[in-house]
Amino acid sequence: MKKFILLVETGADIPKDLAERYEIYIVPMHVGFGDVVKDDGSFPTTEVCEYYERTGRVPKTMGCNPEDFTKIYDQIHAQHPESHILYMAYSAVTTCSFQSGKIAAEGRDYVSCIDTKHVTVGQCSAVIRLAQQLEQHPEWTLAQAEEAARQICGTVRMCFIPSNLDYLRAGGRVSNATAICGNLLGIHPKIELVDGYLRATKKYRGRMGKVLCRLISDFVAENALEREELWMGHTPGFTEELKQKANALAQELGFQMIHWIHTGGVITTHGGSNAFCIAGFAK
Repeated sequence: MKKFILLVETGADIPKDLAERYEIYIVPMHVGFGDVVKDDGSFPTTEVCEYYERTGRVPKTMGCNPEDFTKIYDQIHAQHPESHILYMAYSAVTTCSFQSGKIAAEGRDYVSCIDTKHVTVGQCSAVIRLAQQLEQHPEWTLAQAEEAARQICGTVRMCFIPSNLDYLRAGGRVSNATAICGNLLGIHPKIELVDGYLRATKKYRGRMGKVLCRLISDFVAENALEREELWMGHTPGFTEELKQKANALAQELGFQMIHWIHTGGVITTHGGSNAFCIAGFAK
């Protein structure tokens, strides 16, 4: 019997093999293509890019609703009646999912809800590390497991960078003029997770290959990352050449393990094609 069962949204972008390895359950967020709403994870993420190319609009992302959580809580409890569910939530200030999870958890003393204050690769890295520590410490109480979860989330550092400003413009996050000038100048905003919020903290200029290397070097140094592992992810369109550059630099910087994820529909909608994200743990 597992004492604790981990639950996350699809927006955590946890690879299928790792979800199966640690028996992590996943509840779907949603993506709206005009009048058609699909569960995140139920369609190829290339559909997001194709929809933008066809319509000039980006899809609309939606968090999980209470009914989504009621269904998954009941499923987990039926399969693991003696286990406690640790719902490790997508950053609460960015979506309604955390609130929905708490609403559905009312009256269910076998559910705890914890805001990871991270998304995609940052959330994924925190949840996988927690899963590993839970395996290493089967004696942990609920209070100890919750404290470990919060400590792990507090050490995660994460950021992402889009290839261009087209999706930010189409989503209304920057003006047409800003997007046009930014694309002409090769500007790439660095978006960091700061206390759960997505903040544009820096601007890089140039081709994606050079920007990628500068971003990785800056990110590792600025956050004093431990060198045990590094998590990186990308949206559709990210080339194998760019991936090899990132891998080579990460190895040069001393990282022992390098993990890659493919982002799902939610982050692809926000980052657009050829976007890159990175996460690691501060010492």
